[in-house]
Amino acid sequence: MTEHPIAPVPDPLFADEREPRWRARFTAPRMSRPGWARDAPDRSVYTSNASGTTEVYTWDRTTGEHRQVTDRRSGTHSATLPPDGGSVWWFADTDGDELGHWVREPFGGRAEGAAAEPAVPGVEDGYPAGLEIGRTVVAAGTSTDEGTKIWLQGGDGPAHVVYQHTEDAGVGALAEDETLLAISHSEHGDSRHPAVRVVRVADGSTVAEKSDGPGKGLTPLVFAPVPGDGRLLLLHERHGREELLVWDVLADKEQELALGLPGEVAADFYPDGRHLLVWHTHAARTRLHRYDLETAELVELAVAPGCVGSAEVRPDGTVEYTCSSAAEPQAVRALRPDGTDEVLVTPPGERAPGSVPVEDLWVDGPAGPVHALVARPADAGDRPPAVFSLHGGPHAADEDRFSAMRAAWVDAGFVVVEVNYRGSTGYGSAWRDAIEGRPGLTELEDVGAVHDHLVAEGLVDPERCVVEGWSWGGYLALLAVGTQPQRWAAGLAGVPVADYLTAYADEMEQLRAFDRALFGGSPQERPDAYRVSSPLTYVGDVRVPVLVLAGENDPRCPIRQVDNYLDALAARGDVRYEVSRFDAGHGSLVVEETLRHVATEIGFALRALAAS
Repeated sequence: MTEHPIAPVPDPLFADEREPRWRARFTAPRMSRPGWARDAPDRSVYTSNASGTTEVYTWDRTTGEHRQVTDRRSGTHSATLPPDGGSVWWFADTDGDELGHWVREPFGGRAEGAAAEPAVPGVEDGYPAGLEIGRTVVAAGTSTDEGTKIWLQGGDGPAHVVYQHTEDAGVGALAEDETLLAISHSEHGDSRHPAVRVVRVADGSTVAEKSDGPGKGLTPLVFAPVPGDGRLLLLHERHGREELLVWDVLADKEQELALGLPGEVAADFYPDGRHLLVWHTHAARTRLHRYDLETAELVELAVAPGCVGSAEVRPDGTVEYTCSSAAEPQAVRALRPDGTDEVLVTPPGERAPGSVPVEDLWVDGPAGPVHALVARPADAGDRPPAVFSLHGGPHAADEDRFSAMRAAWVDAGFVVVEVNYRGSTGYGSAWRDAIEGRPGLTELEDVGAVHDHLVAEGLVDPERCVVEGWSWGGYLALLAVGTQPQRWAAGLAGVPVADYLTAYADEMEQLRAFDRALFGGSPQERPDAYRVSSPLTYVGDVRVPVLVLAGENDPRCPIRQVDNYLDALAARGDVRYEVSRFDAGHGSLVVEETLRHVATEIGFALRALAAS
C-alpha cells in the first residue's frame, strides 16, 4: 500500500482574536427543530451537538426536562417519535457507515444496563429508505445491494415485506387511518424522476398508480391528516419546476395548485386538513406561506428575517421553524396564531458568533444566468484571494443560511464564492437536469463563468483562487484541478468521488441507481461517459497542490476509489498533495473532528498560496 503524505493540522490556525471566534462557531451548542409526537405534542425529540458530538435528545415540554438519549462514538443523526410519544426511535448504524436498523427505548429512558431494542422486529439491516410510524402500523424501507424492500408491521408481530424491487424505492406517506401507503419508486429505471404507487396496508394490493413519464418526477409528501381522507399531497414538475399537486387517491381526482410564486415550493398540511404550510424557495432564500385549499388564498407568514429551514404546525396552529442568515446563526422560533414570533428554545451555552452577509451575483453562463453568493472579508483590500466553495448533492443549493465553514474562510481573509451551478435545485427542472449525461464538466462550465467574471471585474486575485468542496463538491474540486488547472492555485476535496468507475462498484445501491439515471446507464453500458466525468482520468493534468479528506467508512464515496486517485498522484511524483483520513463515514458528527477538518483545509490553502 502506498504511503501518502499526511496533512498537518495547524493548532492554532490563527495567532490572534480570530482563533477563539472561528472555533466558537463550531463548538457553540446548536440544535435541530424539535419534532413532537402526534398524539402527545408535549413530547419532543431533536438532535444537538451539546455533548461535543451530534446526538439525540428528548424534551418534555410539560416538565421542561431535556434528556440525552444516545452517546455513540460516531454520533447519531436520525430520530423520531411514534404518535403516542411513549418511546423514542433512532437509527443505529456502525461508525457512520449508514448501514443499520431502527431501535427504540422508553421516552423517559431505559433501565440501567439495558440496551435499546429493535424497533421493527424482523427487518433486515440496510440503508434507510423511509419510515412511517402509525398508531397500529409501521412502514419501514431498507436498501441493500439487492434493491429496496418495504416492510409492514402491525401490532407486536414481526414485519413482513409488502414491496420489493431491484430499483430504488422508498416509503412515501401513510394515510391518517393507516389503510393506505404511498410508495415512491423507480421501477422504470430513473430514480431521479420517481413514480408513485399507493397500496392497501391490509394486503399490499395496488390501489392507484401515478407517473408523469420520462424526465418528470412525482414525490409523495403526506396524506391529509383526516381519517378516511384519501388526499395525497405530492410534488410534480409538469411545468418545468417543482410545484404542488393534491391527488384524491380513492376518487382518482387531482388538482394542481398554481400558487403564482417564482422559484419552487414544498408543503405540508395544517392539522385541520384545510390549509397548507408552504415553503417557497427563490434565489437562495426560503420563506413560509399559508395556503387555503378551499379559497385558494395565499398569505406569506410574518416569520423572522432570514432563510427558513424546517417548519411544522402545532395542533394549536403555532408554526415552529428554524431560521438563519449568512450573518446570523440559526434560531428555533415559534410563530403563534396571534402573530407573536419568539425564540422557542435554545441549547445551553453561548450563541455562536455571527459573520458577514452574502451578496447576490448573477453571471451570464453558457446555458443562462448563473446565481452565486459572495461573502467578503471587511478588510479584503484589492484583489483578495478567493475560495470557490462548491456545494454537494449535486441536487442541492447554497442558500443565505449561516455556515460556520463559510465564516472561517472569511476570517482567513478569503472571498467566499458559492455557485449554484447547473444541477442545483431551486432554479427549475431544466437547470437541475442539465447535467444528465455529462455530470461534472457541465457544472464546472458555470463555475468557470463566475470565476472569469470576478477576475475580469478585479474582485479576486486570479493567481490566488482555491477550489473546495465536500461530497459532490469535493468531486467537482478534483475534477476542476484536472480539467481547469489554469484557474486554480489549489484544490481541496472532502469525501469526494475521485475514481468514478470504482466508486460505482463500491457505493451503496441507492447511489448506483442515482448514477445510472444521471449517466443514462451503468459503467458497463456507458463506459466513456463515466470515464470522461471521472477525476482520475485527468490526474496527469493536475498542476497545483491537492488536499483530500476521506472517511474510512464512507458508503457514498468509498475509500478504495480515493486511494486509487492518491496512488495515481503519487506515481507522478511531481505534484504536491496531502491526505487526511478519519474514522467515520461521509463526514463526521464529532465537533473536534470537524474542527480538525476545517483547520486542515484552511491551513493547506494558506500554505499553498504562500508557496505559489
